[in-house]
Amino acid sequence: MKRQSQSSERTPIQSSRREFLEFSGKVAAGSTLAGVAIPRVHAAEDNLIRLAILGCGPRGSGAVGNALSVPNGGPIKLYAMADAFEDRVKAAHKALSKEFGDGIDVPPDRQFVGLDAYKKAIDCLRPGDVALLTTRAYPRATHFDYAVTKGVNVFMEKSFAPDPGGLHRMIRTGEAAQKKNLKVACGLMCRHSVARQALIAKIRNGEMGDIQLMRAYRLDRGGPFPARKPDQNELEWQIRRPVAFLWASSGLFIELLIHQVDECCWIKDAWPVSAQGTGGRSPHSPDCSQNLHAYSIEYTFADGSTALVSNRNISKCYNHFATYVHGTQCAAQFSGNIHAATVHTYKGHQVNDDQIAWKADEEPCTPWQAEWNVLIDAIRNDKPHNETERAMLSNLVSVMGRAAVHSGKLITWDEMMDSRFLFCDYVDRLSFDSPAPVHDDADGRYPAPQPGAWTEI
Repeated sequence: MKRQSQSSERTPIQSSRREFLEFSGKVAAGSTLAGVAIPRVHAAEDNLIRLAILGCGPRGSGAVGNALSVPNGGPIKLYAMADAFEDRVKAAHKALSKEFGDGIDVPPDRQFVGLDAYKKAIDCLRPGDVALLTTRAYPRATHFDYAVTKGVNVFMEKSFAPDPGGLHRMIRTGEAAQKKNLKVACGLMCRHSVARQALIAKIRNGEMGDIQLMRAYRLDRGGPFPARKPDQNELEWQIRRPVAFLWASSGLFIELLIHQVDECCWIKDAWPVSAQGTGGRSPHSPDCSQNLHAYSIEYTFADGSTALVSNRNISKCYNHFATYVHGTQCAAQFSGNIHAATVHTYKGHQVNDDQIAWKADEEPCTPWQAEWNVLIDAIRNDKPHNETERAMLSNLVSVMGRAAVHSGKLITWDEMMDSRFLFCDYVDRLSFDSPAPVHDDADGRYPAPQPGAWTEI
């Protein structure tokens, strides 16, 4: 079977889902809110939706850009910013102010720094406003709890928690948000892709036959994570470089593949009952992180169908970034390079460009923009909108696959639903005086998973 080759010239870090300077402000007229009259339903008299960003990296800045670019979304401004590190707040404020001008209303007294800065930023909001939870995964449950307690709407980035205990906590908080009629958007943006929605409709109508196999690939370049210098605070080192650590970010596999795992579950409209897999690290690699360099996972669904999910982050290898689906009648491509809406069916089972039978229409805007259009519409018009449970369960499927590779065992869905495992049980109390959750050895290396001896559920 010949696959359509799609090379990526970007590293995983360069391929951020939130490259806001590229996407911000580029909203097509066909967007879901174009032409919609916005009623005055916001609690504040001025009808302004205030945003508070918790986590000022590219993802957070990109989310702000999307929020401010919602067509006919009414008045929206960034009102508060928080990050563990001052340099990140300052850099994001400078870039966003240059790009969006008056849309950024964050004077120095609403720029907060530290591990407890999230409270101060959320406290600047009113009912009807939005807290943007855009750090890496480790404090997400803490921030979500506080936002819901304060009665504000939430946009949160993936991944949502690094471990089963955190994800089950997020589900409970999502239920509390539902009872308060708060709107919660979760950053699995491909669910808002109209091209993918069109293919899902064909799948549900039986046009591909019974779905038997899905294949998802993210084969990228990679590079080693350096050793910590002895005079550097270990906790600060880990928080500044979270993708290297399972407790802080979920690790590189989930950071990169959660979207495609979610796509497979969406295609099947089900959660897999088990997962098994293999993985490994490059021999003699100087990488000091906890990440493996390759993952290959087989998810099995209740009807016996499977999803094969593959990730490799090693330079000078074949690169590929796509999701495919195979039914008894034909095959299809569901997603393309860097989440492009490369969506089409094939005449049969040959996955070649000259065999394409149907192509989805061009999308009116990026899925990153579309998810914000939907959220603001829900806030303005008081529509039900809470993506928490579905997003957390997709994240739990991702953790199940990661755990299968790391442990070398077959992991079941029942085990995941029962697990309350935490990598770090004191995240709510973290300060820079806290001990780091993991420690490097004499060579600067952090503990990497060893199949047969490792557990994370």
